[in-house]
Amino acid sequence: MDFSSALPTFVITLREGVEAALVVGIVLACLKKAKASQLNPWVYAGVIAGIVASALVGLLFGVMIQALGTANQQYAPIIEPLLEGVFSVLAIIMLSWMLVWMTKQARFMKAQVEGAVSAALQNNSRAGWGVFSLIFIAVLREGFETVLFVVAKFQQGFIPALGALVGLGVAAGIGVLLFKWGVKINIGQFFRYMGILLLLIVAGLVVSSLGHFDTAINALAQMDRKSQSLCFYYERFAKVHSCVLGPIVWNTTKILPEDRFPGLLFNALFGYTDKLFLVQALGYGIFIITIGGIYFQSLAGRVFLPFLKSRRSAKESVSSQRD
Repeated sequence: MDFSSALPTFVITLREGVEAALVVGIVLACLKKAKASQLNPWVYAGVIAGIVASALVGLLFGVMIQALGTANQQYAPIIEPLLEGVFSVLAIIMLSWMLVWMTKQARFMKAQVEGAVSAALQNNSRAGWGVFSLIFIAVLREGFETVLFVVAKFQQGFIPALGALVGLGVAAGIGVLLFKWGVKINIGQFFRYMGILLLLIVAGLVVSSLGHFDTAINALAQMDRKSQSLCFYYERFAKVHSCVLGPIVWNTTKILPEDRFPGLLFNALFGYTDKLFLVQALGYGIFIITIGGIYFQSLAGRVFLPFLKSRRSAKESVSSQRD
């Protein structure tokens, strides 16, 4: 049994789950401090509702994909890779935003959550619903990002779901260690290393998404003569060529095939492909340089665009002088 497809879902669910567990732990601590522990059931209800809602979103996406795929069997070779490419782009955007935004906001998470709980407690009549909605939105947000990644990879079945469940269980265990037993864990280092791993996973998703679009365009060009011009790249006398991705950069099918271990593991976790084309290599490099650069800048507490900060501070000083 191949468990490699469970690794990406495990990693993403673990990271997202720990983030949600931190919110839950902070809320429970705030309620205990405010002597409002009677609202704890609302917290647990929010967690359960968020998990169920995330599962329903995943089920809805799965049904939609199957419906689109079976609606017209003639265009199935185009629709399936096209959907994979679209969902991959959405997952790349969401996970990249989460990676950068969460790193930037991590320093203020406790204060923000405590402020939201205080605001909910001030409204005595609806304090329970306020706590419930806070937890529900936090869990649903993390669950949606995981579901979007799973749908983008078209990883259906028991194994990817098992990886998600194990990641969720480990995240819950970390939350118990932190807030119930008082075990000290360097949560900053945890998010830092998990962020680097997630950065590589999403970069691999960039490579696979470009491959999906190439497959869809190639299938359309072969099916319809009017669309043959879309497949603008063609390398003559080449056994392996792409439709829109340019010349091949490497072909390691004989050295490290992606359908055998350890290539299978690298493919599932980091999007490794034994046939990499020029546009894919450029996309991977651009993603690592831009999103990776922003991520590491945020780890160092720096601004993403220093020149904008200098211009803003200059404007503020000028306006203060005028006042």
